[in-house]
Amino acid sequence: MRFAGLIAGAAAAVLVAAGAITYAVAGDDGGGTTPSADSADAGFARDMAVHHQQAVEMSYIVRDRTKDEEVRRLAYDIAQTQANQRGMMLGWLDLWGLPKVSSEPPMSWMGMGGMASGEDGALMPGMATGAEMKKLGELDGKRAEIYYLQLMTDHHKGGVHMAEGCVATCTVGVEKRLAQGMVEAQQSEIGLMADLLEARGAGPRSRG
Repeated sequence: MRFAGLIAGAAAAVLVAAGAITYAVAGDDGGGTTPSADSADAGFARDMAVHHQQAVEMSYIVRDRTKDEEVRRLAYDIAQTQANQRGMMLGWLDLWGLPKVSSEPPMSWMGMGGMASGEDGALMPGMATGAEMKKLGELDGKRAEIYYLQLMTDHHKGGVHMAEGCVATCTVGVEKRLAQGMVEAQQSEIGLMADLLEARGAGPRSRG
């Protein structure tokens, strides 16, 4: 089945990137130095951990709102992958002796501090608002599936943007590799979600 094959491909990209984590040390490929609190490495780890947490929450919400096996499988895969990656990033912050929260606005490490939180109340690019999360929890069946796929498509697009920023500016090799794996896996899943939306007579949301 094409859907199952694409899921496997997306998962493989993540596993390739994550395989290096077993030997990761705080200064891997970074000249043996520990990143500073205001570095791209630390900023990405902090912000993407928050970004991932919402994806996990959204995915578990939709699993309880639909019986559709394709959507439930995708949601489970996203939840498990992003929960594991979130643990890695928080673990690196511990290794580096850096705080998991910062007084700086989200996305400051990308030069977007103060611009990341839009008028819609989303904390970072692609993230759902509180109202959108509430709505997802109130829908059922096909309506829940469509709304989840639309929200997660936006979420992944924001995540890809952030991960590409880390690939370009982070200095710790293992983190750059994980970020590149995120780009590849989430772009693949965006394609999967477009197919699932089309099968339900819908499409991604238009966002200004």
